[in-house]
Amino acid sequence: MLSRSIRTSASRAIKSSQCMRTVSCASAKRYASSSLFTRQSAPSRFPQILNSQFISRSLLQRRLESTKVEVPPMAESLTEGTLSQYTKQVGESIQQDELLATIETDKIDIEVNAPVSGKIVKLSFKPEDTVTVGQELAQIEPGEVSGGEAPKEEPKPEEPKKEEPAAAAPPPPKPEAPKSEAPKPAPPKQEAPKKQEPAPQAPKTTTFSRNEERIKMNRMRLRIAERLKESQNTAASLTTFNEVDMSALLEMRKLYKDEIIKSKGVKFGFMGLFSKASTLAAKDIPSVNGAIEGDQIVYRDYSDISIAVATPKGLVTPVIRNAESLSVLEVEQEIVRLSQKARDGKLTLEDMSGGTFTISNGGVFGSLYGTPIINTPQTAVLGLHGVKERPVTVNGKIESRPMMYLALTYDHRLMDGREAVTFLRTVKELVEDPRKMLLA
Repeated sequence: MLSRSIRTSASRAIKSSQCMRTVSCASAKRYASSSLFTRQSAPSRFPQILNSQFISRSLLQRRLESTKVEVPPMAESLTEGTLSQYTKQVGESIQQDELLATIETDKIDIEVNAPVSGKIVKLSFKPEDTVTVGQELAQIEPGEVSGGEAPKEEPKPEEPKKEEPAAAAPPPPKPEAPKSEAPKPAPPKQEAPKKQEPAPQAPKTTTFSRNEERIKMNRMRLRIAERLKESQNTAASLTTFNEVDMSALLEMRKLYKDEIIKSKGVKFGFMGLFSKASTLAAKDIPSVNGAIEGDQIVYRDYSDISIAVATPKGLVTPVIRNAESLSVLEVEQEIVRLSQKARDGKLTLEDMSGGTFTISNGGVFGSLYGTPIINTPQTAVLGLHGVKERPVTVNGKIESRPMMYLALTYDHRLMDGREAVTFLRTVKELVEDPRKMLLA
C-alpha cells in the first residue's frame, strides 16, 4: 500500500511539471508573437507620420510663398477708400499687371494691378468695405498662367425619360336600368320679387406710384458735400456779376474754327479764351490767386486753373498748370485732354491736386444765371453761363447782341469788392476785344 501511494504521488508530480512546461511554452509563444507584431507594426506607421508632416510643411511653405497685394499709397491727405470691386474670384488665374481691384476715394478711383502672375488664393475684403493704406487686399500664389482659361464643362443634356405605358382604361360602366320615380308635387306659387334700385357705386380712384429708392452715396459725392459745406462755413462768400458781349468772340470762332481743327485737332471753345483772360487779369489783381493759411496770406505769381468737369460720379476739377504761360490753343488742348480723362475715370491725384483759381461753365447745360461756390482753399471762382440774344444799347441804338452773364464768387476775407469788380471788368473787356490779349 505504501509503495502504491508513493508511485501515485510520483506520477502526479510528473504530470504537474509537464503542465507547467506546457503553460510556460504557450506564454513564451504569445509573448514572442506580440513582440514580433510590435516590431513589425512600428515601421509601417512611421512613413504615414512623415507623409502627413511633409504635406503640412508643403502647405505652410506654399502659403508663406504667396504674394500679398496691399492697398497702395493714395496721397498725403487720403488714407482710406472704399473697395469698389474685385475683378477676380478665389481660385481664378491672373496675369501680372492685370486689374485686380478698384478702390474708390474722395477724388478718384485707384486701380490695383496684380504684382505677379498666378492664382488667387485669398480675397481679404468684400465690395463696399472700407480699406486703409497698407492693408492686405488679396494673396496670389505665384505660378505660370496659361494663355486662356480652361474651358468650362458644358452640362450634359439630360436623357429623356422613358414614358411608361399608360394603364389600360377600365371598361365603361354598364348603364343601369332607369328606375321609376314617383311624380313630384308641384312647387307652391311665389310672389314676383320687387325691383330694387341699384346701389350707388363708389367713385373710381386713380392709383399713383409712390415708390422710394435709397442709394448709398459714393465717397466722391460725400467729399463734394463736405467740401462745399466747409466752403460756406469758412469763407466770407460774396458774388459780383457782369455781362459780356460775345459778338467778337463768336465772329472769331466762325472765321478760324475749321482751320484750328485741321491744325490742332481741337475745337475753338470759350474756355481757352476765358482762361487766358483770367490769367492776364490776375496779374493786376494778385489776390485772385492768393490763399489764407493760418494768419498769413499766400500770393502766387503763377496761375493753376481748375476746370470744373461733370462726370457720372460727380464734379471734378482737374488743373491746368501754369496757364499764364500757355497760349489760348494750348489751354484748349489741355482742357480737352483733362476732360476726356475725367469722363473715362483716368484722372490721377496729380491731375487734381493744387489749383489757384477755378472756372465753371454752366452754359453748356443751358444755365442763364447762377452763383458758383468757392473751391476751398482757393479765393475765387468764375462762373460762365449760356449765350442768349438780348436787346442792348449800342451807341445810343437798341440792338440784339449775343450776351453772357458772368459771376465771380470771392472770399471777402482776402478780396475787397473793388478788386473783385476790377478783375471781372478786365475779363469782360479782354473777351469783348480778343485782340487786347496780344498786347497784354
